[in-house]
Amino acid sequence: MPSEPDGQDSGPAPEDPSGLADAALTTGALARRLGVAATTLRTWERRYGIGPSSPGGGRPRRWRPADVARIEHMCRLTAQGVAPAEAARLALAGSPSTPSTREPEAAQQLLGAGSSPGEYGELPLGQVWPESRGLGRAAVRLDAGAVQARLRAAVDTYGVVVAWEQIIAPTLHAVGRKWATSSECYVDVEHLLSWHVSTTLRSAVRAPEHEPLLPPVLLACMPEEQHCLAIEALWAALVERGLPTRIFGAGVPVEALESAVRRIGPCAVVLWSQTRQTADLSVVRALLSLEWGVRGARSHPLVLLAGTGWRSAVHEQGAGRLTGLASGLAVLESLFRAVTQSSAAPPGPFPDDE
Repeated sequence: MPSEPDGQDSGPAPEDPSGLADAALTTGALARRLGVAATTLRTWERRYGIGPSSPGGGRPRRWRPADVARIEHMCRLTAQGVAPAEAARLALAGSPSTPSTREPEAAQQLLGAGSSPGEYGELPLGQVWPESRGLGRAAVRLDAGAVQARLRAAVDTYGVVVAWEQIIAPTLHAVGRKWATSSECYVDVEHLLSWHVSTTLRSAVRAPEHEPLLPPVLLACMPEEQHCLAIEALWAALVERGLPTRIFGAGVPVEALESAVRRIGPCAVVLWSQTRQTADLSVVRALLSLEWGVRGARSHPLVLLAGTGWRSAVHEQGAGRLTGLASGLAVLESLFRAVTQSSAAPPGPFPDDE
């Protein structure tokens, strides 16, 4: 029989006359159930005194239902941003309450002792909101239910822009850094978190049945770009404000993009590029050359570049730059106000706000 991953819970368990083994879990089995490392459970027991209550006696120690309930309570608390030491104290006390995570002073306390970057496989988040730390812990545990609940609570409580900039984006960046610098494989963590972020952004906002009679903003990734979460966040923020928008997601061929621009006649086209390799200025030039409308009143698209891929790109005459979700949204809102107040074509490109 293969050994347990933690190296100590190997082989079949001896007979247990009391019958407790049938209702108890080994450390390895509990670790798999919780989505944490067995060494993490042993560290928590050593540091905070939260562990199995059954005696060892030379046999693998077993976690009874009450022990499991306590450790699950601790995991729920850490997923909410509570530091492990405080979470263990509350779990051992049987308290269902958690410290306040809304006030800045309380937030700093929760980010203090016992929650240093990298501890227990945590993400290198630094000084962030407690909700971001809780989301990171749930993601590392591959706890899909907790990830989904954290994300939905963030959007419902703060709105798309704040949830993205203060909670979601810092966690996504931390996963990327962990993947790039750690020998541990965090691909599964990134994919699970990204999938739930996309799901939440799409489900948390509802487009109105009747959009304003305004030309929409067209949102698209560059033809070779496959990362589209940030552009999805911009879409959700626009929909949240009732502003007309169309999104095409990742990898749109330039011919299809040109066709859509001619058919829709958008007030702006936002092109997302996350890497330098996908920031193709020839696509920008092709879109800027498009025109539609009757002769003598031709319109051209306003092209706005978004994403870190454009940072080193040569500035293309006629194209503007968006930096950050909040600032980019403000630019688009001002554009809609200008279009609403004037029956003429949309104003020229906005200057870079970098």
